[in-house]
Amino acid sequence: MAEQQQSSTDAVGTRIGQAVMLLHGGDREEARNRFAVLWSELGEDGDALHRCTLAHYMADTQDDPAEELAWDLRAMNAAAEGLTGERPVPRRDLLALHAFSPALHLGLATDYLKLRRPEVARHHLDRARKAADALPDGGRGNGVRTAIDRLETRLGRDR
Repeated sequence: MAEQQQSSTDAVGTRIGQAVMLLHGGDREEARNRFAVLWSELGEDGDALHRCTLAHYMADTQDDPAEELAWDLRAMNAAAEGLTGERPVPRRDLLALHAFSPALHLGLATDYLKLRRPEVARHHLDRARKAADALPDGGRGNGVRTAIDRLETRLGRDR
Protein backbone atom coordinates (compact mmCIF):
# COMPACT_ATOMS: atom_id res chain seq x y z
CA MET A 1 0.00 0.00 0.00
CA ALA A 2 2.76 2.49 0.95
CA GLU A 3 4.60 1.58 -2.26
CA GLN A 4 1.49 2.38 -4.32
CA GLN A 5 1.11 5.76 -2.55
CA GLN A 6 4.79 6.57 -3.23
CA SER A 7 4.35 5.68 -6.91
CA SER A 8 1.27 7.91 -7.13
CA THR A 9 3.13 10.73 -5.37
CA ASP A 10 6.07 10.41 -7.75
CA ALA A 11 3.70 10.50 -10.75
CA VAL A 12 2.16 13.77 -9.54
CA GLY A 13 5.61 15.25 -8.98
CA THR A 14 6.62 14.19 -12.48
CA ARG A 15 3.53 15.80 -13.99
CA ILE A 16 4.19 19.02 -12.08
CA GLY A 17 7.79 18.95 -13.33
CA GLN A 18 6.63 18.50 -16.92
CA ALA A 19 4.32 21.51 -16.64
CA VAL A 20 7.15 23.55 -15.08
CA MET A 21 9.34 22.66 -18.08
CA LEU A 22 6.60 23.90 -20.40
CA LEU A 23 6.41 27.13 -18.41
CA HIS A 24 10.17 27.65 -18.52
CA GLY A 25 10.10 26.79 -22.22
CA GLY A 26 7.69 29.68 -22.82
CA ASP A 27 4.39 27.80 -23.18
CA ARG A 28 2.55 29.52 -20.33
CA GLU A 29 -0.91 28.63 -21.61
CA GLU A 30 -0.27 24.88 -21.81
CA ALA A 31 1.51 24.95 -18.45
CA ARG A 32 -1.48 26.81 -16.93
CA ASN A 33 -3.88 24.24 -18.41
CA ARG A 34 -1.90 21.31 -17.01
CA PHE A 35 -1.54 22.94 -13.61
CA ALA A 36 -5.32 23.54 -13.52
CA VAL A 37 -6.02 19.85 -14.22
CA LEU A 38 -3.54 18.77 -11.57
CA TRP A 39 -4.95 21.25 -9.05
CA SER A 40 -8.45 19.86 -9.53
CA GLU A 41 -7.11 16.32 -9.10
CA LEU A 42 -5.15 17.19 -5.93
CA GLY A 43 -7.96 19.12 -4.29
CA GLU A 44 -7.70 20.99 -1.02
CA ASP A 45 -6.73 17.79 0.81
CA GLY A 46 -3.87 16.87 -1.50
CA ASP A 47 -0.24 16.52 -0.53
CA ALA A 48 1.04 19.82 0.93
CA LEU A 49 4.31 19.80 -1.01
CA HIS A 50 2.53 19.11 -4.30
CA ARG A 51 -0.04 21.84 -3.66
CA CYS A 52 2.67 24.29 -2.63
CA THR A 53 4.84 23.56 -5.67
CA LEU A 54 1.96 23.58 -8.13
CA ALA A 55 0.43 26.81 -6.80
CA HIS A 56 3.85 28.52 -6.73
CA TYR A 57 4.41 27.80 -10.41
CA MET A 58 0.75 28.34 -11.36
CA ALA A 59 1.19 31.91 -10.09
CA ASP A 60 3.86 32.43 -12.76
CA THR A 61 1.37 31.57 -15.50
CA GLN A 62 -1.11 34.28 -14.54
CA ASP A 63 -1.61 37.47 -16.54
CA ASP A 64 -3.52 39.29 -13.79
CA PRO A 65 -1.38 40.35 -10.78
CA ALA A 66 -4.29 39.74 -8.39
CA GLU A 67 -4.62 36.16 -9.67
CA GLU A 68 -0.86 35.71 -9.37
CA LEU A 69 -1.10 36.82 -5.74
CA ALA A 70 -4.01 34.44 -5.09
CA TRP A 71 -1.94 31.48 -6.34
CA ASP A 72 1.14 32.53 -4.38
CA LEU A 73 -1.03 32.76 -1.26
CA ARG A 74 -2.32 29.23 -1.94
CA ALA A 75 1.30 28.07 -2.16
CA MET A 76 2.15 29.76 1.13
CA ASN A 77 -0.93 28.29 2.82
CA ALA A 78 -0.06 24.78 1.63
CA ALA A 79 3.50 25.21 2.95
CA ALA A 80 2.20 26.50 6.27
CA GLU A 81 -0.13 23.51 6.61
CA GLY A 82 2.77 21.16 6.07
CA LEU A 83 5.18 23.01 8.34
CA THR A 84 2.78 23.50 11.24
CA GLY A 85 1.90 19.84 11.42
CA GLU A 86 -1.80 20.28 10.65
CA ARG A 87 -1.43 17.04 8.71
CA PRO A 88 1.32 14.42 8.85
CA VAL A 89 4.04 15.18 6.29
CA PRO A 90 7.06 12.99 5.46
CA ARG A 91 10.37 14.41 6.73
CA ARG A 92 11.73 14.89 3.20
CA ASP A 93 8.67 16.99 2.37
CA LEU A 94 9.16 19.08 5.52
CA LEU A 95 12.70 19.86 4.42
CA ALA A 96 11.53 20.74 0.92
CA LEU A 97 8.74 22.99 2.23
CA HIS A 98 11.20 24.74 4.54
CA ALA A 99 13.62 25.29 1.63
CA PHE A 100 10.73 26.71 -0.44
CA SER A 101 10.09 29.50 2.09
CA PRO A 102 12.45 32.13 0.63
CA ALA A 103 11.01 31.70 -2.87
CA LEU A 104 7.45 31.85 -1.54
CA HIS A 105 8.09 35.11 0.28
CA LEU A 106 9.95 36.48 -2.74
CA GLY A 107 6.96 35.65 -4.94
CA LEU A 108 4.60 37.41 -2.54
CA ALA A 109 6.89 40.45 -2.38
CA THR A 110 6.91 40.64 -6.17
CA ASP A 111 3.13 40.29 -6.32
CA TYR A 112 2.54 43.05 -3.78
CA LEU A 113 4.94 45.35 -5.60
CA LYS A 114 3.00 44.77 -8.84
CA LEU A 115 -0.18 45.63 -6.93
CA ARG A 116 1.44 48.86 -5.67
CA ARG A 117 1.60 47.78 -2.05
CA PRO A 118 5.30 48.41 -1.34
CA GLU A 119 4.98 48.21 2.46
CA VAL A 120 3.66 44.64 2.27
CA ALA A 121 6.22 43.85 -0.44
CA ARG A 122 9.03 44.99 1.88
CA HIS A 123 7.67 42.82 4.69
CA HIS A 124 7.79 39.69 2.53
CA LEU A 125 11.14 40.68 1.06
CA ASP A 126 12.57 40.88 4.60
CA ARG A 127 11.15 37.45 5.38
CA ALA A 128 12.60 36.09 2.12
CA ARG A 129 16.04 37.45 2.99
CA LYS A 130 15.96 35.94 6.50
CA ALA A 131 14.80 32.57 5.18
CA ALA A 132 17.41 32.62 2.39
CA ASP A 133 20.20 32.62 4.98
CA ALA A 134 19.48 28.91 5.46
CA LEU A 135 19.84 28.09 1.75
CA PRO A 136 23.06 26.44 0.63
CA ASP A 137 25.61 28.36 -1.43
CA GLY A 138 25.57 27.77 -5.15
CA GLY A 139 22.82 26.97 -7.64
CA ARG A 140 19.30 27.61 -6.42
CA GLY A 141 20.42 29.33 -3.21
CA ASN A 142 22.45 31.91 -5.09
CA GLY A 143 19.64 32.38 -7.61
CA VAL A 144 17.12 33.16 -4.88
CA ARG A 145 19.51 35.53 -3.10
CA THR A 146 20.23 37.34 -6.40
CA ALA A 147 16.50 37.72 -7.07
CA ILE A 148 16.03 39.11 -3.55
CA ASP A 149 18.83 41.64 -4.17
CA ARG A 150 17.25 42.71 -7.48
CA LEU A 151 13.83 43.21 -5.92
CA GLU A 152 15.37 45.08 -3.00
CA THR A 153 17.08 47.45 -5.46
CA ARG A 154 13.81 47.90 -7.32
CA LEU A 155 11.89 48.62 -4.12
CA GLY A 156 14.56 51.16 -3.16
CA ARG A 157 14.10 52.97 -6.48
CA ASP A 158 10.32 53.02 -6.02
CA ARG A 159 10.46 54.91 -2.69
